Amino acid sequence: MRFPRILAIAAFAATPALAGQGVSDNEVIVGSVSDLSGPFAAFGAPSVRAAQMHFEAVNAAGGVHGRKIRFVVEDSSYQMPKALQGYNKLVNRDKVFAMLLSLGTPMNLAGFKLTTPKNIPNVFPMSSARQMLSEPVRLRFAGASFYYDELRQAARYMAANGGVSKLCAMYIPTDFGKEIKAALVDEAKANAALTYVAETAHKPDEADFVGSLQKLNAAGCGMIGLALGIRQTITVLGTAKKLGLAKLKFVGSSGAFHTVIAKVPGGVTEGLYAAAGWSDLAARAGRKAEAAFIAAYKTAHGKFPGTGALLGYAGAVGFTMALEKAGRELTVDSFLKAMESLDYYDPYLDAQVSYSADDHQGADSIVLSVVEKGGWKEIARFK
Repeated sequence: MRFPRILAIAAFAATPALAGQGVSDNEVIVGSVSDLSGPFAAFGAPSVRAAQMHFEAVNAAGGVHGRKIRFVVEDSSYQMPKALQGYNKLVNRDKVFAMLLSLGTPMNLAGFKLTTPKNIPNVFPMSSARQMLSEPVRLRFAGASFYYDELRQAARYMAANGGVSKLCAMYIPTDFGKEIKAALVDEAKANAALTYVAETAHKPDEADFVGSLQKLNAAGCGMIGLALGIRQTITVLGTAKKLGLAKLKFVGSSGAFHTVIAKVPGGVTEGLYAAAGWSDLAARAGRKAEAAFIAAYKTAHGKFPGTGALLGYAGAVGFTMALEKAGRELTVDSFLKAMESLDYYDPYLDAQVSYSADDHQGADSIVLSVVEKGGWKEIARFK
């Protein structure tokens, strides 16, 4: 996402070149507030494990410019009170230098109120909301495409290739869900082939979707955009099949693009579409870098690394690259400058990652995939 260069320069110049908290001669402290036990734990827990695995390898090799990386993680359970407690601890007690891989749109937004006054960067958040690049942008770096762009592109594709004319949404009414709804509403306004006709809002722990699906089917929905928890997404797909609603096309954002969802036994999630800023890791398991990561993760954790692990590892690698480029004289400003100079192909995302002073969104590509035979199959890619 681009922002006026003059504003970026002014904001940069207004901040003193201080080392910032969390940096000593032999250590840099990095924090994260993630979901390790709630509805998005399938993303959060593996992302933390994979990041920690990378940092342990870096530290074993001597760290970065002589500094070990200490990664401190607080569990939010995807609950705002716990998230705020975690941010407060990391910012004021642990005194972290930066936030990395923090999960949840509303949690990140609330956390900004604590991190921004302390001049703490927020890097590779586990949220694809556009608000991750809200002001002051200089402190914020998104990893890949946004939910909003993903769903607009998916709706466009379904109109042109899937015979879809009516859009609907099932969402948790948080900032995450509202982003999905806004994408579908805006695409319908801009696209003469589409109309937004109905929606249903849900609590994070809701488990009965029969009435909602019947309502959306009666409204003539062709495509239903999903912004729900992983378990809820699986339940919706299973319920739709039991109700005989095979004609409905369910489409998720990167929040639904998870290995766990594709591998549900019995073909429950077959036919689910998802648009994300990366491609499925299992489909690329034979490539060199991916194979090495998979082998290391299996050795450390005894299982195949799913989507959460992929994102955590990619974020940790990118963060370490920025620390290396920032040099031994590590300050917030030197780190931000290093982040803005990154330009590399990320084999874990399968995407080109590039930042600059006026572009803090790393990867711009969008990959549309569908669940087939227990795995994600890529069907289209957009720049």
